[in-house]
Amino acid sequence: MNKKKQETRNKNQEIRIKIFMSKKNKPDTRGFVYSTDPDFRFENEEEQDQQTLPPAQQKLKIRLDTKHRAGKAVTLIEGFVGSNNDLEQLGKTLKNYCGTGGSVKDLEIIIQGDQRDKVLQWLQKNGYKQARKI
Repeated sequence: MNKKKQETRNKNQEIRIKIFMSKKNKPDTRGFVYSTDPDFRFENEEEQDQQTLPPAQQKLKIRLDTKHRAGKAVTLIEGFVGSNNDLEQLGKTLKNYCGTGGSVKDLEIIIQGDQRDKVLQWLQKNGYKQARKI
């Protein structure tokens, strides 16, 4: 009985250590792992807010995706050029129009379900003339 308790404690300690280590010192995206220079510091790439293109110049691509989503279909809108705030606002508006959930990740808007036709209709109506389904 004591042996099982000891094994459980060891596993819990390992999990706590892994969680602690994963939050500490995230590696740099450029591949730097370690430097011998004592004055070396990771320079954060300053995220420049891109100026948002007008809707008529946005080349949005709308496609259906089921990969890595347990077989559930989602509509992806890709190709938005502009600030993250404008992308979030567009995503929120599209989710409200479709009446479904979704999110904005990695510069693409994710809408739950097969909403390609609805999304394309809304985008065309609101000036995104270069939007197209793939």
